[in-house]
Amino acid sequence: MHSPNHQITITGAILAGGRGTRMGGRDKGLIPLAGGYMVEQVIDRLRPQVSDMLLNANRNETFYADLGLPVVGDDIGDYAGPLAGLAACLRASRHPWVVTCPCDAPLLPTDLAPRLIHAAHEQATDLSVAHDGERLQPLFALVPTRLAQDLAHWLANGNRRTGRWFEHHGAAIADFSDCPEAFLNINTPADQAEAITRLDTRRVLHTQSHAGQPIAEERRP
Repeated sequence: MHSPNHQITITGAILAGGRGTRMGGRDKGLIPLAGGYMVEQVIDRLRPQVSDMLLNANRNETFYADLGLPVVGDDIGDYAGPLAGLAACLRASRHPWVVTCPCDAPLLPTDLAPRLIHAAHEQATDLSVAHDGERLQPLFALVPTRLAQDLAHWLANGNRRTGRWFEHHGAAIADFSDCPEAFLNINTPADQAEAITRLDTRRVLHTQSHAGQPIAEERRP
Protein backbone atom coordinates (compact mmCIF):
# COMPACT_ATOMS: atom_id res chain seq x y z
CA MET A 1 0.00 0.00 0.00
CA HIS A 2 1.22 3.51 -0.76
CA SER A 3 -0.47 6.84 -0.23
CA PRO A 4 -1.66 8.76 -3.29
CA ASN A 5 -0.37 12.12 -4.39
CA HIS A 6 -1.79 14.75 -6.71
CA GLN A 7 -0.07 13.25 -9.76
CA ILE A 8 -2.04 9.99 -9.64
CA THR A 9 -4.49 8.99 -12.34
CA ILE A 10 -8.05 8.46 -11.16
CA THR A 11 -11.28 7.07 -12.51
CA GLY A 12 -14.36 9.05 -11.56
CA ALA A 13 -17.22 6.67 -10.81
CA ILE A 14 -20.82 7.83 -10.61
CA LEU A 15 -23.12 5.51 -8.68
CA ALA A 16 -26.55 5.39 -10.33
CA GLY A 17 -27.53 1.81 -9.65
CA GLY A 18 -30.12 2.27 -6.90
CA ARG A 19 -33.87 1.72 -6.84
CA GLY A 20 -34.75 5.35 -6.11
CA THR A 21 -37.27 4.12 -3.56
CA ARG A 22 -37.69 7.46 -1.79
CA MET A 23 -38.38 9.10 -5.16
CA GLY A 24 -41.13 6.64 -6.04
CA GLY A 25 -38.85 4.22 -7.84
CA ARG A 26 -37.56 6.81 -10.31
CA ASP A 27 -34.07 6.55 -11.71
CA LYS A 28 -32.65 9.53 -9.85
CA GLY A 29 -29.93 10.21 -12.38
CA LEU A 30 -32.64 10.97 -14.94
CA ILE A 31 -34.63 13.41 -12.83
CA PRO A 32 -34.93 16.75 -14.69
CA LEU A 33 -32.74 19.48 -13.24
CA ALA A 34 -31.44 22.81 -14.55
CA GLY A 35 -32.50 22.18 -18.13
CA GLY A 36 -31.06 18.69 -18.30
CA TYR A 37 -30.80 15.59 -16.18
CA MET A 38 -29.39 15.40 -12.68
CA VAL A 39 -26.60 13.04 -13.69
CA GLU A 40 -25.39 15.62 -16.21
CA GLN A 41 -24.81 18.11 -13.39
CA VAL A 42 -22.77 15.48 -11.57
CA ILE A 43 -20.76 14.64 -14.69
CA ASP A 44 -19.95 18.30 -15.33
CA ARG A 45 -18.67 18.83 -11.79
CA LEU A 46 -16.67 15.60 -11.51
CA ARG A 47 -15.14 15.37 -15.00
CA PRO A 48 -12.45 18.09 -14.55
CA GLN A 49 -11.18 16.36 -11.41
CA VAL A 50 -10.42 12.91 -12.84
CA SER A 51 -8.57 11.14 -15.66
CA ASP A 52 -11.61 9.36 -17.05
CA MET A 53 -15.10 8.37 -15.95
CA LEU A 54 -17.53 5.49 -15.80
CA LEU A 55 -21.02 5.01 -14.44
CA ASN A 56 -22.68 2.23 -12.48
CA ALA A 57 -26.30 1.61 -13.49
CA ASN A 58 -28.75 -1.28 -13.38
CA ARG A 59 -31.37 0.17 -15.74
CA ASN A 60 -31.52 2.71 -18.56
CA GLU A 61 -28.03 1.61 -19.53
CA THR A 62 -28.42 2.71 -23.15
CA PHE A 63 -29.39 6.23 -22.13
CA TYR A 64 -26.41 6.55 -19.82
CA ALA A 65 -24.08 5.16 -22.48
CA ASP A 66 -25.33 7.86 -24.86
CA LEU A 67 -23.85 10.41 -22.45
CA GLY A 68 -20.45 9.09 -23.48
CA LEU A 69 -19.59 7.13 -20.35
CA PRO A 70 -18.81 3.42 -20.04
CA VAL A 71 -21.64 1.79 -18.06
CA VAL A 72 -21.10 -1.11 -15.64
CA GLY A 73 -23.81 -2.99 -13.78
CA ASP A 74 -23.76 -4.76 -10.44
CA ASP A 75 -22.64 -8.38 -10.40
CA ILE A 76 -25.04 -8.93 -7.49
CA GLY A 77 -28.71 -8.86 -8.41
CA ASP A 78 -31.71 -7.22 -6.78
CA TYR A 79 -30.19 -3.78 -6.24
CA ALA A 80 -27.65 -4.77 -3.60
CA GLY A 81 -26.71 -1.20 -2.69
CA PRO A 82 -23.89 1.27 -3.34
CA LEU A 83 -21.12 -1.11 -2.27
CA ALA A 84 -22.13 -3.42 -5.11
CA GLY A 85 -21.85 -0.47 -7.48
CA LEU A 86 -18.46 0.45 -6.05
CA ALA A 87 -17.27 -3.14 -6.52
CA ALA A 88 -18.27 -3.04 -10.18
CA CYS A 89 -16.45 0.26 -10.69
CA LEU A 90 -13.27 -0.98 -9.00
CA ARG A 91 -13.17 -3.95 -11.36
CA ALA A 92 -13.78 -1.79 -14.43
CA SER A 93 -11.36 1.04 -13.61
CA ARG A 94 -8.32 1.53 -15.85
CA HIS A 95 -6.53 3.44 -13.11
CA PRO A 96 -5.31 2.44 -9.63
CA TRP A 97 -7.73 4.72 -7.78
CA VAL A 98 -11.43 5.48 -8.07
CA VAL A 99 -13.24 8.57 -6.77
CA THR A 100 -16.93 7.91 -6.24
CA CYS A 101 -20.02 10.05 -5.96
CA PRO A 102 -23.75 9.33 -6.25
CA CYS A 103 -25.80 10.42 -9.24
CA ASP A 104 -28.12 12.51 -7.05
CA ALA A 105 -25.53 14.98 -5.74
CA PRO A 106 -25.64 17.86 -8.24
CA LEU A 107 -23.86 20.24 -5.84
CA LEU A 108 -20.87 17.98 -5.20
CA PRO A 109 -17.58 19.77 -4.43
CA THR A 110 -15.57 20.83 -7.46
CA ASP A 111 -12.45 19.95 -5.45
CA LEU A 112 -13.72 16.60 -4.18
CA ALA A 113 -10.90 14.51 -5.65
CA PRO A 114 -7.98 16.77 -4.59
CA ARG A 115 -9.22 16.95 -1.02
CA LEU A 116 -9.79 13.21 -0.79
CA ILE A 117 -6.27 12.63 -2.14
CA HIS A 118 -4.80 15.13 0.32
CA ALA A 119 -6.53 13.48 3.28
CA ALA A 120 -5.27 10.03 2.31
CA HIS A 121 -1.73 11.31 1.80
CA GLU A 122 -1.67 13.27 5.07
CA GLN A 123 -3.00 10.30 7.04
CA ALA A 124 -0.66 7.80 5.33
CA THR A 125 -3.29 5.55 3.83
CA ASP A 126 -4.62 4.93 0.34
CA LEU A 127 -8.35 5.42 0.82
CA SER A 128 -10.39 8.25 2.21
CA VAL A 129 -13.98 9.30 2.70
CA ALA A 130 -15.67 12.68 2.98
CA HIS A 131 -17.12 14.07 6.20
CA ASP A 132 -19.44 17.09 6.05
CA GLY A 133 -18.84 18.21 9.63
CA GLU A 134 -21.82 16.32 11.02
CA ARG A 135 -21.69 12.90 9.42
CA LEU A 136 -19.63 10.63 7.24
CA GLN A 137 -20.48 10.74 3.52
CA PRO A 138 -19.29 7.29 2.43
CA LEU A 139 -20.53 7.58 -1.16
CA PHE A 140 -17.96 10.34 -1.71
CA ALA A 141 -14.70 8.47 -1.44
CA LEU A 142 -11.26 7.70 -2.83
CA VAL A 143 -10.76 3.94 -3.11
CA PRO A 144 -7.79 1.95 -4.48
CA THR A 145 -8.57 -0.80 -6.95
CA ARG A 146 -6.38 -3.14 -4.89
CA LEU A 147 -9.42 -3.54 -2.62
CA ALA A 148 -11.68 -4.91 -5.36
CA GLN A 149 -11.35 -8.52 -4.26
CA ASP A 150 -11.67 -7.62 -0.59
CA LEU A 151 -14.93 -5.79 -1.31
CA ALA A 152 -16.22 -8.73 -3.35
CA HIS A 153 -15.65 -11.01 -0.34
CA TRP A 154 -17.29 -8.46 1.97
CA LEU A 155 -20.40 -8.46 -0.21
CA ALA A 156 -20.40 -12.24 -0.60
CA ASN A 157 -20.61 -12.50 3.19
CA GLY A 158 -23.81 -10.48 3.16
CA ASN A 159 -22.35 -7.17 4.30
CA ARG A 160 -23.98 -4.11 2.76
CA ARG A 161 -23.23 -1.18 5.08
CA THR A 162 -21.00 1.25 3.23
CA GLY A 163 -19.67 3.19 6.21
CA ARG A 164 -18.71 0.03 8.05
CA TRP A 165 -16.52 -1.15 5.16
CA PHE A 166 -14.57 2.12 5.18
CA GLU A 167 -14.22 1.98 8.95
CA HIS A 168 -13.00 -1.61 8.68
CA HIS A 169 -10.15 -0.43 6.44
CA GLY A 170 -9.28 2.65 8.51
CA ALA A 171 -10.15 5.14 5.80
CA ALA A 172 -8.81 8.65 6.19
CA ILE A 173 -11.39 11.34 6.88
CA ALA A 174 -11.49 14.28 4.48
CA ASP A 175 -12.94 17.37 6.14
CA PHE A 176 -15.62 19.14 4.08
CA SER A 177 -17.24 20.95 7.01
CA ASP A 178 -16.84 24.23 5.11
CA CYS A 179 -19.35 23.11 2.45
CA PRO A 180 -21.94 20.71 3.92
CA GLU A 181 -24.53 21.79 1.36
CA ALA A 182 -22.40 20.20 -1.37
CA PHE A 183 -23.52 16.79 -0.16
CA LEU A 184 -27.23 17.39 -0.63
CA ASN A 185 -28.76 14.15 -1.93
CA ILE A 186 -31.99 14.33 -3.88
CA ASN A 187 -34.27 11.96 -1.99
CA THR A 188 -37.53 13.94 -2.05
CA PRO A 189 -39.25 16.53 -4.24
CA ALA A 190 -38.29 19.11 -1.60
CA ASP A 191 -34.62 18.19 -2.06
CA GLN A 192 -35.06 18.61 -5.80
CA ALA A 193 -36.53 22.08 -5.30
CA GLU A 194 -33.65 23.06 -2.99
CA ALA A 195 -31.09 21.90 -5.53
CA ILE A 196 -32.77 23.95 -8.26
CA THR A 197 -32.69 27.05 -6.04
CA ARG A 198 -29.02 26.59 -5.20
CA LEU A 199 -28.04 25.95 -8.81
CA ASP A 200 -29.94 29.06 -9.89
CA THR A 201 -28.17 31.10 -7.20
CA ARG A 202 -24.77 29.86 -8.31
CA ARG A 203 -25.59 30.67 -11.92
CA VAL A 204 -26.51 34.25 -10.96
CA LEU A 205 -23.33 34.65 -8.91
CA HIS A 206 -21.25 33.32 -11.80
CA THR A 207 -22.90 35.74 -14.23
CA GLN A 208 -22.37 38.69 -11.87
CA SER A 209 -18.71 37.85 -11.39
CA HIS A 210 -18.08 37.84 -15.13
CA ALA A 211 -20.07 41.05 -15.62
CA GLY A 212 -18.10 42.89 -12.94
CA GLN A 213 -21.17 43.39 -10.75
CA PRO A 214 -21.09 43.21 -6.93
CA ILE A 215 -21.55 39.62 -5.88
CA ALA A 216 -24.12 38.81 -3.24
CA GLU A 217 -22.97 36.19 -0.78
CA GLU A 218 -24.71 32.83 -1.17
CA ARG A 219 -26.45 31.88 2.04
CA ARG A 220 -25.77 28.45 3.44
CA PRO A 221 -28.20 26.43 5.53
